[in-house]
Amino acid sequence: LWHYPSRRPCSMSAALMKGQTGRIKRAWPFMVSAIAGPGGAFSSGRSPPPSAGMPKIIYGTAWKADKTMPLVISALAAGFRALDTACQPKHYNESAVGAALEEAIQTGLCRREDIFLQTKFTPLRGQDPDRVPYDPCKAIADQVAESVSVSLSNLRTAYVDCLLLHSPFREEEETLEAWKAMEGAHDNGHALRLGVSNCYDRPTLETIVRKARVRPCVLQNRFYSDTDHDCALR
Repeated sequence: LWHYPSRRPCSMSAALMKGQTGRIKRAWPFMVSAIAGPGGAFSSGRSPPPSAGMPKIIYGTAWKADKTMPLVISALAAGFRALDTACQPKHYNESAVGAALEEAIQTGLCRREDIFLQTKFTPLRGQDPDRVPYDPCKAIADQVAESVSVSLSNLRTAYVDCLLLHSPFREEEETLEAWKAMEGAHDNGHALRLGVSNCYDRPTLETIVRKARVRPCVLQNRFYSDTDHDCALR
């Protein structure tokens, strides 16, 4: 279970799944489901590079603005060893997360290899039009590549432990184009795992899993009691 702070109370749950089976563990304000089955994150055939393992709880950095750096340092000092952010200036201060992590490493608070670092590629419709971190006029594949490059620079790291598609595109073809570009980031070692968030349509998730060369190993969603905690998706 990975916990993220939420701005409004709601009842949600998530499960760690192996293959087609899953088990609800407990409710949290904001959840990630990890999908760990055959042909998962490293289905491209090569061995995964050294990385912090999948955490049971992760510190979310959305909506913290100028307080991001001190809050991330406080989280690391409190024992968190996993951080979630996004290349989305609208809601995240990704560079402050990188500055906090760099300071924590330099002061001996943690080591990079002990930190599970997760970021996201955010499609254009989820961006502030005045602060898009990539060229919106370029092809989706190029947007993904530029976003990943910006994230690595912001986070002051050579790789992220997990790269998420922040939300599927409206068109299946565009979603798969973005996913293929994310697979490229995985192939070159810039993203050790891939996943998707804000995916509430089961056929969309099934399409990604079915057509992906590198299958998603993370589903990050909000789960609500009034939708039966999205049992079908989990």
